[in-house]
Amino acid sequence: MAAYSPTPLYKKLGLKPGFLITLYNPPSGYRELVIDVWDALIVEEAVTKRKDFIHIFIINYANIEELLCNYKLQIKDAGMIWVSWPKVSKTNKHRQIDENGIRAIALKSGLVDIKVCSFNDEWSALKLVIPVKDRKQPV
Repeated sequence: MAAYSPTPLYKKLGLKPGFLITLYNPPSGYRELVIDVWDALIVEEAVTKRKDFIHIFIINYANIEELLCNYKLQIKDAGMIWVSWPKVSKTNKHRQIDENGIRAIALKSGLVDIKVCSFNDEWSALKLVIPVKDRKQPV
């Protein structure tokens, strides 16, 4: 894996010990990429529990709007949803999805983007949050 930043991935993603998280379709090796904090995270799939962090991995736009609408209801007001998509590479020359498309769908779903980062050599990531004006609870 190429070194894009000396900052550990878990810090770039904003993961903190004790966070309640959900992963959707993560690539193999996800745990190892955030190993420094993994054992202190609580992986939770129950839709009734509000999460601090949700990470979605998609390869096309097929169900992204539905995913974002559903997961928006599952995050805490100050929580975050990261959406990752494949980077263009030698083996993936025809990208089917990009940051601008994800951003447009997120806005329609009531989410705003506040950060983009490289997840690894194969995936990019866009951080989405509920706009401050729409949050029900004080941060």
